[in-house]
Amino acid sequence: MSETMSSEEFIMLPVSIPPLPSFRVQATHYLYLRRNTPRLPTPDDSRSLYIANVPCDSTDPHFRALFSSLIGAGRFESITFEQDKKPSKSSHEPAQAVRLAGHRKRKRSEDEIQNAKDEAAAELPSTWTRQVYGSGSCAVALFADEKSAEHVLKAAKKLKKPKNYPVWGEGVKDKAPPLGSHWLKAHNKLSYPGNDIIQASMDAYFTVFNRKEKEAALLAMRLRNEPDEDGFVTVTRGGRAAPARRDEAEEAKQKMLEREKKKKDEMMDFYRFQMREKRKSEQAEMLKRFEEDKKKVRAMKEKRGKFRPET
Repeated sequence: MSETMSSEEFIMLPVSIPPLPSFRVQATHYLYLRRNTPRLPTPDDSRSLYIANVPCDSTDPHFRALFSSLIGAGRFESITFEQDKKPSKSSHEPAQAVRLAGHRKRKRSEDEIQNAKDEAAAELPSTWTRQVYGSGSCAVALFADEKSAEHVLKAAKKLKKPKNYPVWGEGVKDKAPPLGSHWLKAHNKLSYPGNDIIQASMDAYFTVFNRKEKEAALLAMRLRNEPDEDGFVTVTRGGRAAPARRDEAEEAKQKMLEREKKKKDEMMDFYRFQMREKRKSEQAEMLKRFEEDKKKVRAMKEKRGKFRPET
C-alpha cells in the first residue's frame, strides 16, 4: 500500500502481535481503516468500515476483541472477509438456468426455504476448521450504528505509543479453532468424510440440478413465442420446433441494430459529401452573380456620368 493512500484516504491502526512459537519476537502489524464506500451503495454503508491488510489468521472473535478494546463491548456486529464472499452462481447451476435466471418468477416462501436447504445440502463439507487469508487481504466490519464506526476511527487516530497498541488475539482464547499442527490434523481428518456424507451430498446435488434444469426448460418454452420490443419473434437454430432462447434473440437483435447503425452512418457520410458539394456549387454561383452585379453597377455608373440634362 502506498504512503499516499494510507495518509490521505486511510487511518492507520497499529496492533501488537505477541511472540509465537514460530516467531518468538513481538511485532507490530498495521491495519488500514476508512469509511466503506462500495460501488453499489447499501443501507449499512454508514455504519461499516473498510479494513485493508488484515492479518492472515483473522477471525470474527479476533476483531470482536480488538474493537471491544478500542470502544467497548456491544458495538461490533460482524465482519465479512473478501475471500469469503460466495459467488453469485452455484457450481451446480445448469447453463440454461444461468442464462434465464433473470426471467424467473418469484415463488412461495416455502419453496424458497426448501430450495435453500437443498442447495446447502448439495455443498460438500468444508475441510478446514479455520480460514487463513493471504497477505494484504481486505474485509468490511459492521457496527451497531454510525457513531460506533466513527469512534473506532477516532480511537485509531489516538494510538501514538506502542505501549497503548491493542494486542492481537487477546481475549480470544478458545473462541477460534487453533492453528499449527492441530489445524493440519483436523484438515486431514475432514478431507476423508464417510461414504454416507458423500452419497447424501451427491443426491442433493442432482436434485437441485434437475430441478433447475426443468425450470429453465419450462421457462424457455414460455419465451419461445414471446415477441421482442419491435414485435418480432426471433427464430434460432433448430427452427420453430426448438424454443428460441431469450439471450440468442437479444444477441441477434443487437447485431441487427449494429448493422443498421453502420449502414446509417455510411449513408450520412455520403449525404454529407453531397451537401458539401452542393454548398460549394451554391457559393460559386453566388460569387458569379456578385461579379455580374458589380459589372452592371459599374456600367450604370459610367453611363450616368456621360448624361447631361438639358437647360
